[in-house]
Amino acid sequence: MSASQPSVPAGLATPLTEDRLAALARVTDGLDNNGLWWLSGYAAGLANRGGGLQTLPVPAVEAQPAGRLTIVYGSQTGNAKRLAEQLAKQSEGAGLSVRLVRADAYPTRELKDERTLYVVISTQGDGDPPDDARGLVEFIAGKRAPELKQLRYAVLALGDSSYPQFCAIGQKLDTRLAELGATRILPRADADLDLETVATPWLAQALAKAKEALKPTAPLATVTPLRPLPAAPAFGRDAPFAAELLLNQRITARSSAKDIRHVELSLEGSGLQYEPGDALGLWPVNPPALVEAVLRTLELDGDSVVEHGGQRLALRQWLGEKRELTQLARPFVARHAAQSRSEDLNRLLAPDQQPALIRLLDESQVLDLLRSHPAAWEAEELVAALRPLTPRLYSIASSRKHVGDEVHLTVAHVEYENDDGLRWGAASNHFARSQEGDRLPVFIEHNERFRLPADASRDVIMIGPGTGVAPFRAFVQERAETRPVTTGAAGRNWLLFGNPHFRSDFLYQVEWQQALKDGTLHRLDLAFSRDQDRKIYVQDRLREHGRELFDWIESGAHLYVCGDATRMAKDVHATLLAVIAEHGGKSDDDATEYLNTLQQQGRYARDVY
Repeated sequence: MSASQPSVPAGLATPLTEDRLAALARVTDGLDNNGLWWLSGYAAGLANRGGGLQTLPVPAVEAQPAGRLTIVYGSQTGNAKRLAEQLAKQSEGAGLSVRLVRADAYPTRELKDERTLYVVISTQGDGDPPDDARGLVEFIAGKRAPELKQLRYAVLALGDSSYPQFCAIGQKLDTRLAELGATRILPRADADLDLETVATPWLAQALAKAKEALKPTAPLATVTPLRPLPAAPAFGRDAPFAAELLLNQRITARSSAKDIRHVELSLEGSGLQYEPGDALGLWPVNPPALVEAVLRTLELDGDSVVEHGGQRLALRQWLGEKRELTQLARPFVARHAAQSRSEDLNRLLAPDQQPALIRLLDESQVLDLLRSHPAAWEAEELVAALRPLTPRLYSIASSRKHVGDEVHLTVAHVEYENDDGLRWGAASNHFARSQEGDRLPVFIEHNERFRLPADASRDVIMIGPGTGVAPFRAFVQERAETRPVTTGAAGRNWLLFGNPHFRSDFLYQVEWQQALKDGTLHRLDLAFSRDQDRKIYVQDRLREHGRELFDWIESGAHLYVCGDATRMAKDVHATLLAVIAEHGGKSDDDATEYLNTLQQQGRYARDVY
């Protein structure tokens, strides 16, 4: 039996054939705990009607969902998911009947019957919805959306005010639901990167409104588990595990302009579990040299004690461990413009100067702004103005079935000097300056949207230039460890990888060559952009092999893209549309619908950043 199929407890024989087990795996793929327990009760109900098992009652189906709160989330990096889960947990604790649904799993036909709906959704890129919310957003915005006069709703929008389309998707949904006749029971909140400052009070108000509108209900059914539920891990985002660093190895040549590290950490004793496609979160510490440079520039005493938000810490500790220094955001630019009384900065904040502002945010760090536009800051004001330091997420580059209680990462170390001075990356610098044996605060960020197909016979196409190749190392390891015994039953693996130079930037070259030899990787196409006069990227390889690419997709292959969201992912998406239109004989609109359908089916997944 394939390891991707549902596991059977030891000593319990299964009455299901291999085909039925594979079908069951497809049905359960992506279901959360609530969905799985509902399904177990439903199956028991079928058995009851057939005179079989009598141990599990059938969950009652709600005829009227008026007493239920539905929370739908659309999340790209996990923040919207985390906040939605927090709201669901608080609501359940208050005795409310709650349904928590990821946007791509929400049955749009049920929208017309909803009575109380909360939406927690982020905006990515240039006003785009998260990948898991595209279908729902298009449905609500489109002509098929029903009248919703019976619906009470509220929206929590997440975004980055540095971009022109700040919280655009949340605003769009909030406006559209009102247009469809729904009643807004709580004003929309737009949360910036320091999202807790806006999200925390909104969640409290949302819970209070839900308790006013809904009456606590008794559980719909009592379900007796067939096996004990796994204990919740002791470690998570707010309580990270101190993982021992086992290996920190550069895997690009010294001649390369890129310093890419292969990092291995031990999770032994943590209880943390992960699957290929998940991410590891690191709570970074800012480079000490950067902290000291900020203190010198502002002529502040790093040992002075600052009280903020109920904490009393030395200013040096605030700047090192609690405040964002390597990423510049619009709110701090605005505060510094007022502090410095800079006409140039104030002009830059005007709506018609958005492109120039984005360039500043992309190319500068906090220290650059402090140096280029001098101003006096008090320690307390500075701590209050800077954004809280947030964890960084890295796609996991290993399969637990292959590496055991370890987790591997592929990390681009950001530390370079240009005309304006030195640049640092908080997390990558933290990794780079750590030694073997050091312990780093980490947690697992699960990503159910980016999973291998449950059916091991499905082909997979993996597009991952640069460090975007990380999850595909995990995918190939996992598929190698779980290959069906039956000859020919395993799906094929096709990897497309790109970087500037073959000789210096071919990440995991030996592993890929061995995988080709072993038959665990069936095809490898490479795009080294600077090795010839004409730059060649992974999207060029997709176009060159468009006929085969389309044939693989038509035969049921799953598509995966990982890496840069601003350029690569957009170019790859456009190329996929062109390939589908050309080789599928489709119009542009039909090609778009075809790719959207793949995404809704879970056969086109992206992990972009």
